[in-house]
Amino acid sequence: MSHRDGLSVFALHGSTEYGQRVSRWLELPLASLEERDFEDGEHKSRPLVDVRRQDVFVIHSLYGDETQSGNDKLCRLLFFIGALKEAGAERVTAIAPYLCYARKDRQTKPRDPVTTKYVARLFEAVGVDRMITVDVHNLAAYQNAFRCRNDHLEARPLFVDHFAPMVQGEEVAVVSPDIGGTKRAEEFRRDLASRLSSEPTPAFMEKRRSSGVVSGDTLVGDVRGRTAIIIDDLVSTGTTLKRAAQACRDAGAKRVYAAATHGLFIGSASEIVGDPLIDAFVVTDVVPPFRLAGSAALSKVTVLDSTQLIADAIIDNRSF
Repeated sequence: MSHRDGLSVFALHGSTEYGQRVSRWLELPLASLEERDFEDGEHKSRPLVDVRRQDVFVIHSLYGDETQSGNDKLCRLLFFIGALKEAGAERVTAIAPYLCYARKDRQTKPRDPVTTKYVARLFEAVGVDRMITVDVHNLAAYQNAFRCRNDHLEARPLFVDHFAPMVQGEEVAVVSPDIGGTKRAEEFRRDLASRLSSEPTPAFMEKRRSSGVVSGDTLVGDVRGRTAIIIDDLVSTGTTLKRAAQACRDAGAKRVYAAATHGLFIGSASEIVGDPLIDAFVVTDVVPPFRLAGSAALSKVTVLDSTQLIADAIIDNRSF
């Protein structure tokens, strides 16, 4: 059976392997679906099981890859949610561990789009009842954009479990690569402190971005002689983390680790990952590091399993 006690879980193509690992935590097979591509690039998807009066969860991480863009995945998820509602699903929860367009959450220049808000309206238009994502770029913007019920999962416990045994007995500094991420870094620092024999020191980088150009190189905080852990929600090209790592090295850090929930690794990121400035990268499997495949840099990357977070959220959010 692919559904049980009024519960069905689907994972769209591109997220099937991730969804299967979630389903193993639930001890419930993924429900069957059909996705069909047409010659002109359009597509359709539909559930192959009865979802009437079911509490339905759909998993799809909305990052672009070698087969589908973020736009493609977004459309497929939206249309499938619409099909579920048409088929009589009682409630549909969209689980997008990586939520596309979440970085453009406010107007920073005249007439800028606010794409986070527009994406939220699209989900609401097809009838989604609840939205779940992991470590969204700006939590307040996400919560304000979605008028439907929404949940925000954090990968922080995964990073704490990973780093605590690695740095036990060492002097540690937790570094935010920009001022906007200081709250995230402080929460990680606090939780890590509860597992260590000495309390990590806080630090953050000055950072300004305009028209895609990043500037500012001041490091605030004491990292000298310490193991520095740079914590962020996302690594794209890696330039922000490289700047922070260089500042930590210049200030006397003995080791530098970088951790980010979403490892996009775009463009020349493989060169930055391979740079000896950073001893190791840690990311989650919300976005697998497929762009580093075949490069020596991949050996420096540890990928943490986030699927139990998703399974727990499904159990916690059931309406039956």
